[in-house]
Amino acid sequence: MIFFVIDLFRHLWGIKAPAVFSYYSTRMMLAAITSLLISIFFGPYFIRKLYELKIGQPIRKEECPLLGQLHAKKQNTPTMGGILILFSMVVSLILWMDLTHVFTLILLLTTLFFGFIGGRDDYLKLKYKNTKGMSAKKKMLYQLILSSAIAVYMLFPTVTQSIQFGDWFAPPVVKEHLSGAATMTMLPLQEYAARLYIPFFKEPVMIFQGAALILAGVLTFFVITGASNGVNLTDGLDGLTTGCLIMVAACLVFFAFVSNNIDLARYLNILYIEGSGEIAIYLSAFIGACLGFLWYNGHPAQVFMGDTGSLTLGGIIGVAAVLLKREFLLFLVGGIFVAEAVSVILQIASFRLRNKKRIFLCAPLHHHFEYKGWPETKVVIRFWIIGLLLAIVGVASLKFQ
Repeated sequence: MIFFVIDLFRHLWGIKAPAVFSYYSTRMMLAAITSLLISIFFGPYFIRKLYELKIGQPIRKEECPLLGQLHAKKQNTPTMGGILILFSMVVSLILWMDLTHVFTLILLLTTLFFGFIGGRDDYLKLKYKNTKGMSAKKKMLYQLILSSAIAVYMLFPTVTQSIQFGDWFAPPVVKEHLSGAATMTMLPLQEYAARLYIPFFKEPVMIFQGAALILAGVLTFFVITGASNGVNLTDGLDGLTTGCLIMVAACLVFFAFVSNNIDLARYLNILYIEGSGEIAIYLSAFIGACLGFLWYNGHPAQVFMGDTGSLTLGGIIGVAAVLLKREFLLFLVGGIFVAEAVSVILQIASFRLRNKKRIFLCAPLHHHFEYKGWPETKVVIRFWIIGLLLAIVGVASLKFQ
């Protein structure tokens, strides 16, 4: 909206707005500040309304008696706080992002779509106390719909062009620097989407072609769905998910920002993705909203994000990684989410295949350490430290490649 306001002032009153408002770095800071302030200032009112509606967090007492004892004080803490996070992010998007850019459209639709899935899941849990919410198959189906839509948009030129309306939602311009070339070479969107990069390597390790493009679509589904569900599984301790998400998002912000600068992209020998700064702006708003939410979500938590927040925020970082072609970077910097998801998969497999024997005392992984006697705050802080280390390694991979 900022560009519409600038054009309006120029055409109606001849007022030229400072050029600084068109800079990505400026809009990143403003987006982060906006979402942070909205989260903090609207937090008390929002939490009070949740208490009035009696939207309390259910505790797994029957499945995990010890966990029920450890978290007994959280029984009536309101959930669905993710609504506040998403609201502040969307406001920042409307104010500071280019509403005509296709990345803005994709991120907005991702937020609304996953927000619906998470909200529906929370609603069913609260309405029917004995249910676990939306079935896993139904959630997977919804996630498949969104990830398939993104994959089809990026991999099929006819679909890509059909989305464009005049100058609105034009496909992103992608360029690469070839060895010995004086200028960067334009890269078709389909080839860009079909490439597979891994940290510490400059060149793509694989380029999907022909029928193999199906594998690129499968990877898109796996990354978006895996990120969404991995974050959802991590959401179990005060501030744990929020803090880890901030570190992952900060790493992706850095990659999105340097990918949007043609000189930095050439120097670092990475793809130049025109408009990826819009991703950096939205993830900056993401960080600001999470920081504001952490103000109330830190131990002892006054509110939980619920599936409305965790499923959506995980989906957003998954989509951002796909758009930036940094899927395996997300696997690295989001190692905490990967470990949490793997711990659940291993626990279920062991229980079914080894005559109800368990690998962990309780899954996901953070509950295992609680069962071992670690205080909740110690588990959270140590996971944050690991998350920070992984984020630093992720950023360092850009220089060491």
